[in-house]
This record gives sequence, structure tokens and C-alpha cells, in this order.
Amino acid sequence: MNRPTTALLAALDALIAVAIGIGIPLVMLTILWATQFDLSIDWTVFWRASADLWMLGNGVDLQLALDPALAARLALDGAATPFVVGIAPLGFAVLTAFLGRRSGLRLGFSPHPVLGLVVGVATVGVLGALAWLSAETPGAVPSFWQAVLLVPAVYGLGMVIGAAASLTRQQSPLAGWFLRQWERMAAAARPFVAVALRGGAIVVAAMVAVGALAVTAGLLVHYSSVISLYESLGSGIGGGAALTLGQLALLPNAVVWAASWFVGPGFALGAGSSISPLGTDVGLLPSLPLFGALPQSSPLGYAVLVLPVAIGFVIAVALRPRLVAPGAGAGGQPHGAGAGAKAGASAGTSAARMIGTGFGIGIVAASILAVLALWSGGAAGPGRLAVVGPDPGAVWLWSFIVFGVSATVGLLASGVELPGRRTNGSARGSDTRGTSTNNGKATSTPTASSSASSAPPASPSGSAPLR
Repeated sequence: MNRPTTALLAALDALIAVAIGIGIPLVMLTILWATQFDLSIDWTVFWRASADLWMLGNGVDLQLALDPALAARLALDGAATPFVVGIAPLGFAVLTAFLGRRSGLRLGFSPHPVLGLVVGVATVGVLGALAWLSAETPGAVPSFWQAVLLVPAVYGLGMVIGAAASLTRQQSPLAGWFLRQWERMAAAARPFVAVALRGGAIVVAAMVAVGALAVTAGLLVHYSSVISLYESLGSGIGGGAALTLGQLALLPNAVVWAASWFVGPGFALGAGSSISPLGTDVGLLPSLPLFGALPQSSPLGYAVLVLPVAIGFVIAVALRPRLVAPGAGAGGQPHGAGAGAKAGASAGTSAARMIGTGFGIGIVAASILAVLALWSGGAAGPGRLAVVGPDPGAVWLWSFIVFGVSATVGLLASGVELPGRRTNGSARGSDTRGTSTNNGKATSTPTASSSASSAPPASPSGSAPLR
């Protein structure tokens, strides 16, 4: 493909991504407009709501000013004054990044991937500005700068991930340049850095999977509570479908909150509330059916803290062979002559590197989980609802301690030799190799090679050697 074609296709992909992101809530709200409101309301209200929801889901803060009568009916502190909603329904961000990755996969096979990346990100930025312009009303004002920066950043992240996969697969010069930068790192440090990055990413993936399973199990176990909340709202078929769509967009947030719950710090659903393995303490909450699956207090709740410890330990044990070359001992040094003399130093160095790698896994995992916690939380309304989601600082600290310590123990417990162990073993082997016991007495036994070279061949009669 030539440059104009690459740019055109990248812009088209960006347009489709924005259209899908806004179109999904718009379709549901249009159905609600036709079924619940009998086409009596201006349709542009639902367009603005869809654009606001799409921007909010991609990290754009939304400032709301409620009607005084509605604020009085809600009976929430601070509802009568303008307030900021900053919690992002991550389902929209996941969709935007996925569509960006899909575009990046194709651009990676084109001769001009950087041009396509720039055009795609710029197109999303322009479309985000247009969405902001069409959605702005006195009652709902999204942040302009976040609309033109954060939304393209989410899409661009997906494009980079997709393009990197394609460029690496076809061994392009751009991918080769990045590999050469990686190879400039000291050869002795590369395996440990690679294991720290890989291990941290795998730990995060495992915790997200555990969180997803926990959310699914919670919805199944508390199914009756969820249905009761649906019925109490009386939203009808159209309203129930729109409400379900909104909750589907919040499911990734719930998964991150569940992962934070397993790590230890838990999350909050309002100022002063706490949902953690040590107990659940919440006040008044909106009647969102998803909240019917919240975990309950249990005297054995702290037992779940064993799960992330086990995950960090098992992953470290599984990745440790990547730190040791084939045919090498625990210290990374080959067995043989001279190995015993350096066993103490090499084992000590290996233990120090294992500890550094283990806590490196903890740093990587804690940093990713803290970013996810920051992205999944925020202000969900006025008053006490201004604090919703996990505390990123607490998530980082707990994750670093839990995964850093467990990964370090896993690396050390899976084969690091103590200083002097190999030396003693080599000495014992050399001392006993040429001796044997006979009736409790040690007798000298020559080795096969020395016997073959020193002993003369026997004569056929066995009386004297041949001359």
C-alpha cells in the first residue's frame, strides 16, 4: 500500500471505532426513546447522553448540574450544586483499545505503519472534539482537553499493541531496531529483567482472571438479590435493557475491584465505606442491580489472602528455569573444574539476583494493578459518592509486599544453593573417588585410566609379563 491508501484506511478504522463506541449506547437509548417515552422527547438528548457516556468510558470527566427538583428527590448531599463524575465504565475503554489493536494489526503489515498510527490517533482526536462539541449542554459539560487527549491515547495504545505484534511477526526493520536496543543491555541482566517483566504481567493476568471468576460467581450466588433490585426499579423492558448495557460497561471495573479485594485493600463505594476480606461496611447505595453481588462479611475472609501469595509463588517457580542456562547449576555457573572454588561467590550473587528479580516482579505487578485501580475508580456522584473504587496507593503497597515476597520465596526455594555447598560436595567427590572400603578399612583403588596406563599386560600363563 502507498502512503495515501495507508492514511485513508487508518482514518476509516478510527471513524468506525468512534461510530461503534457511540452507536452501542445510542441504539439502546433510541429503543428506550421509542418504547418508554413514545417519541415525545427530543432525540438529540439521547445523542448527547450517548456521546457523554462514550467519552466518560474513555476517561473524560463529566461535570453535571442537576435540576433542583431532581436533586431534591435524590436526597443526596451536594446534589443541588454542580459535581464531577469521573468513574469510567471501562467497557468502553476496552472496546476502544480492542478496535485500535485491530487497526494496528493491519497497519503492522503495511510499509508505512508510523504514518497510519499518527493518522488514526489524530482522527480519533478530531472526532472526540466533534463529539464534545455536539454533546455539550449547560447541565452536562465534559472536559474538552481530556476528550482530545485521553480518548486518542486509549485508541493509540491499542494500535501500538497490534502493530508491535505484526511487526515482530514479520521481523520488520522497526522491530529489529527495538530488539537491538534490548540487546544493548548487559547480557547478565537481561534474563532477570525479562523474568521480572514477564512475571509481573502474568501475575496481573492471573489476578484479573481470579477477579472475573469471583464476579461471575457472585452474580450466580446472589442471583435473587440482583433480580430483586431489577424489579424494585420498575424500569420496564427498554429501561432494563439500557440498565443492563450500562452494567456491562461497568463489569471490567467490577473485575478490577474484585482483584483488589483478593489482594487485600479492597475498595470503597462511598466515603467512609470499605469492602475488603476483613469485612464489608457500606452505607446507602444506589439501587444498581450489580451491587447485589457484593461480598458479605465473614470471619474467615482473610483466608483469601493466601490465593495471591500462592499465585506469586507458583509463577516465580515456573519462571525460574529462564534464569539458569541449560547445564548450569543454581548459580548459573557450569559444573566442572574450577566451579567449586567460585561456588560461594556465585551462589551469593545468584541469591541476590533472585531476590532482586522477585521484588522486580512485585514492582511490575503492583504498578500495573495500581494503574488499573486508578482507571477503574473515581467520583460516581455528589457527596459521599465522590469516593468509589480502590485506593491506588494502597493497592500498590499491598501488591508489592504480597507478590514481591511470594515471588522471591518462590525463586529462592526452587534451587538456590547455599554458599559452600557445591565446594563441599566437590571435595567429598574427589576424596572418595579413589578409595574403597574392605572390612571397614580404606584401601586405595586406582582409577580405570591410571590402571590401563601403568599396569603391564599379563602373559598368557599369568607368570610374567611379556618382554
